[in-house]
Amino acid sequence: MNPVSHFLIGWLTANSIRLNRRERATVTLAGIAPDIDSLGIVAEKLTSHWEKPLLWWTDYHHVLAHNIGFGLLVTVIGFLIATQRWKTALFAFLSFHFHLLADLVGARGPEGYQWPIPYLSPFSHAWQLTWSGQWFIDAWPNFVITAVALILTFYLAWKRGYSPLDIFSSRADQAVIKTIHHRFPRK
Repeated sequence: MNPVSHFLIGWLTANSIRLNRRERATVTLAGIAPDIDSLGIVAEKLTSHWEKPLLWWTDYHHVLAHNIGFGLLVTVIGFLIATQRWKTALFAFLSFHFHLLADLVGARGPEGYQWPIPYLSPFSHAWQLTWSGQWFIDAWPNFVITAVALILTFYLAWKRGYSPLDIFSSRADQAVIKTIHHRFPRK
């Protein structure tokens, strides 16, 4: 699944309960955090014509951060920076796992490669999660999931008075909320 979808699903997870701004950001970012291991694509593209290119994306995407070890790290960070520690940690853990589930069902590459998820890593390499029915990353179910997530995000932004932009800038968030409320007035 694409990073935008992961982000929106994380934000919706964060908004399924009452959390403060920092806690919502923590849970939202936990939903996209596993894709930190995809940043290797930059080095891979830059060195693709070298004699020995850096295959950091090929070798490490879905390996370094798509596992329980990284999930526990994200959970502990959520616990440490939150006011509602246990609630935030639990929902950060849940948001992280929604990312893994989304990748498990809808992240098949264009060449047909299924990214296995080494779930028990770094503790064990015994369990690689795959699903034979995994759809392609550009398949219609991913578009439907993203569209539904966008609709729910706009609805919650309209209803609650803050959007995912609140994570990055309160000022930008308020401009978006003002626009939404102007276009769709509250009764």
